[in-house]
Amino acid sequence: MNGVRLHIAEQGQGPLVLLLHGWPESWYSWRHQFGALAAAGYRGVAPDQRGYARSEQPPDVSSYTLLHLVGDVIALIEELGEERAVVVGHDWGAPVAWTAAMLRPDKIRAVAGLSIPPILPGGMVPPSITRTQYGQGFYQIYFQQPGVADAELAKDIPDSFRRLLVGASGDNPLGREPRPLVIPDGLGLLDTMPESPALPAWLTEEDIQVYADDYSLHGAQAFTGAFNWYRNIERNNELLAPFRGRGIDVPALYVVGDRDMVTALRGPEGGGPLSDLFRGQGESGNTLSALAPRLHDPVVLTGCGHWTQQERPAEVNAALLDFLARIDGSNV
Repeated sequence: MNGVRLHIAEQGQGPLVLLLHGWPESWYSWRHQFGALAAAGYRGVAPDQRGYARSEQPPDVSSYTLLHLVGDVIALIEELGEERAVVVGHDWGAPVAWTAAMLRPDKIRAVAGLSIPPILPGGMVPPSITRTQYGQGFYQIYFQQPGVADAELAKDIPDSFRRLLVGASGDNPLGREPRPLVIPDGLGLLDTMPESPALPAWLTEEDIQVYADDYSLHGAQAFTGAFNWYRNIERNNELLAPFRGRGIDVPALYVVGDRDMVTALRGPEGGGPLSDLFRGQGESGNTLSALAPRLHDPVVLTGCGHWTQQERPAEVNAALLDFLARIDGSNV
């Protein structure tokens, strides 16, 4: 699709709901949503997005811009034989979903973002700003160095997933307050996430192995395609500059955990934390309701960390099904 082969998983029949995973995940991050969507009369489809897991990994770094990723979404909708879809995205999947809704409301009838709020038009704050806000050790700056983080995570893939999934969760035993992830000089990403003696209840060794097996298909470049998304953040802001000031016209939903490190990050203007967006306190009118006027009440999950739909599947499913029922009840 869109010149790239994508692996998909699907279940159910009915209106199409596309589920877009984040970093460093795959279709498997939505394993708890398929049954609930199918039982409610929806067709849930989750791709491994370009560069991830079982999908193709284009070698050119510039092939991972938001325009490419939104192009994949639109091509997938059409390949599945549908005219329109509801798109739900988590982590990096959220900027793809928000941007798709901003650019193609004719194809996206509603949108939901988990963890990452709409930071329009570029999807994320560019490194030229975050480097000043958080310093050279900010994790997104660390990811800009070709081959460095790639090799660190590919060295022991199961261990990498174990540390990342526990370390960024609400069950991280080392800290409960969300804070920006800054890597101390001389250390790597995994050094900030020590191995936990036990897995939280929502995560099993079998889950970790599913991720590891799929990523291992790319060998030493297991994580390179995923990191290439980060290496286009600055370019995304340049390419999408003509859409500055444009919002999201379709119905929208935002779900976030109150222990998600994302809530502690600052917005593109460098003001308060992103959590101010959904509290209606963003600067310069840059609130969720201003960016997405048809936004339903945001859902904040107490005690939940970054892996929203995996940590709190029942609550996420309830929020999604309520959102879908409301938009379908209004014939959107």
